[in-house]
Amino acid sequence: MSKIEISNDTRVIRHRTPARISHWMLVICFFMTMFTGVAFFFPDFAWLTEILGTPQIARAVHPFTGILMFFAFIYLALLYWDHNIPEKNDIRWAKGILEVLKGNEHAVADNGKYNFGQKMLFWTLNLAMVTLLVTGIIMWRQYFSHYFSIPVLRIAILLHSLSAFMLFTGILVHMYMAFWIKGSIRGIVEGWVTVRWAKKHHPKWYREEVLEALENDLINEKNDKGGKTKVLFKGFGK
Repeated sequence: MSKIEISNDTRVIRHRTPARISHWMLVICFFMTMFTGVAFFFPDFAWLTEILGTPQIARAVHPFTGILMFFAFIYLALLYWDHNIPEKNDIRWAKGILEVLKGNEHAVADNGKYNFGQKMLFWTLNLAMVTLLVTGIIMWRQYFSHYFSIPVLRIAILLHSLSAFMLFTGILVHMYMAFWIKGSIRGIVEGWVTVRWAKKHHPKWYREEVLEALENDLINEKNDKGGKTKVLFKGFGK
């Protein structure tokens, strides 16, 4: 039984400020790296290099934005890896994928902080990011490529291209899902979701990680104890 009545419109923290900053840094670096990479790979898109001024600047910037993108992603991966470990309950989500696509995800799965689709995307992006970093260093003409043989460079270029495609596809899916599920974007922009959203899309996360802490936060607030809350969103910087 609940210790205190909780409104479905109550705001709870979904992503804290460091995670959101890292996420948007990752987004910026992704687009800069993607645009320059596509321009190098497909001559018809060479005009994209003009975004940074000249092809020479784009070629110089590409590996550095790629490295920043990697570290921004790794920071997020370290924050959330334990929430992305597949579990038995995920089988229900996979079997009920048609219902998920119909918007009835809550009827077929008891999701934790992330559902099975998000977990698969997480590990796919981990593989893509690591491969891109390793192959990118091998291909980096200014500093490292002269240490490797031509066959190794050719394999690196192939793997780099395949991983870039995998990353690009994964990000597109991620973006589509974020727009499709109302309230998701607000969670990564402002950092909060409603109790209603949490119950519907991630009920296990709400029950096991949010509910008790939220009750305590609301009780403390009711008793005017103040202080920093654990999961109750009270506004930026609070």
